Amino acid sequence: MSSSATNTATYKFNHTMLRIKDPKVSIPWYEKVLGMQKFKESPGGDFTNYFLAFPAGFGDKASASDDEKASIQLNREGVLELCHNWGTESDPDFKGYASGNEEPGRGFGHIAVTVDNLEAAVKRFDDLGVKFKKRPEDGKMRHIAFIYDPDGYWIEILAQQK
Repeated sequence: MSSSATNTATYKFNHTMLRIKDPKVSIPWYEKVLGMQKFKESPGGDFTNYFLAFPAGFGDKASASDDEKASIQLNREGVLELCHNWGTESDPDFKGYASGNEEPGRGFGHIAVTVDNLEAAVKRFDDLGVKFKKRPEDGKMRHIAFIYDPDGYWIEILAQQK
């Protein structure tokens, strides 16, 4: 390990990884429902990692090729890595992954996505048949919603600050 100095002010939160049962279900869901774009696929020995992000996060490279986006992946923030362990999609005994919000396995909570218009996003999710954990009109926190992804992970939906 180098003894060179490092500056924590330059650190970025690059990505988080979720395990998924079936990429043929999860990837189109993230693309269609949330508007993310898969830009990299990385197969391993018995798994494949898929990298998705919002195109705007690539700045002037938003229309670049997937290979070019992958080459700058570590210089941006807000990447979602979906890990598929081969065989889970067709295993009748596979019961899914712990979402982190129920026992056993409570710990991880959710990821969050900000939207330009919460009311319009909720209507769009309704039109797409997205399952809600919490709608804005439920409970005291009326400025947020929670939706479920295909694997049962919670996604908090918040309005962007203007």
